[in-house]
Amino acid sequence: MNDWPSGYGLHVVQEVDSTLNEAARIAPTAQGPVWIMAHHQTAARGRRGRAWANPKGNLAATLLLRPQGNPEQAALRSFVAALALFDACVAVTGRASGLSLKWPNDVLLNGGKLAGILLESTGQGRGVSHLSIGIGVNLAEAPGADMVEAGAVRPVSLLSETGAHVTHEDFLTELAAAYARYETQFVTYGFEPIRTAWLSRAARLGEVITARTAASETVGTFETVDAGGNLVLNTAKGRVSIPAADVFF
Repeated sequence: MNDWPSGYGLHVVQEVDSTLNEAARIAPTAQGPVWIMAHHQTAARGRRGRAWANPKGNLAATLLLRPQGNPEQAALRSFVAALALFDACVAVTGRASGLSLKWPNDVLLNGGKLAGILLESTGQGRGVSHLSIGIGVNLAEAPGADMVEAGAVRPVSLLSETGAHVTHEDFLTELAAAYARYETQFVTYGFEPIRTAWLSRAARLGEVITARTAASETVGTFETVDAGGNLVLNTAKGRVSIPAADVFF
């Protein structure tokens, strides 16, 4: 890993329940930002506690940070991570065609889900002591359709869609370098440049989509992502800002 970014640590384990759990275990003694990578996870998870399938050869990693600012600012790093994932995919395949970003936390390739992001944080009051950015990428194999809920986009792998054979070590090196660049931009200039870059890669911008929560469903035209990272839809009842939801096309 000759191109590993300066200032970022690396913690590799052969097997672990979850890299997010491992991040929580090492957080009290971590001296700075550190990437945790596992060759195998036994209890990987996605959003809302859903199981995350992690076939052999895919990337399972978590970035542990000690961010400045409030929880809302920390949460915007899902967009930072998404841009880094996009750039890493371009770096290892030599192409950007077919890649797009799905709000709030997925990377799509040829319309299928290639990667997912999950943020978890700890803190007291309005502060955040640690932020963990969990990332799973289907490098070699996509989970079966039975692993996703009805109506969700189909899982795909980098290998099946592009023919690129990429090790998780090589991919993580590209991802870590890209993340470090975007993190510096975010800390220096704020969210606006990140938001603009993310929107330029957004899936279904300007199209009708559905945002679903446990309590409601909103259908509207995907207009933008606002300064708080919220999804903004134009609906039959007017403009609606949605802070958290699952999006369906």
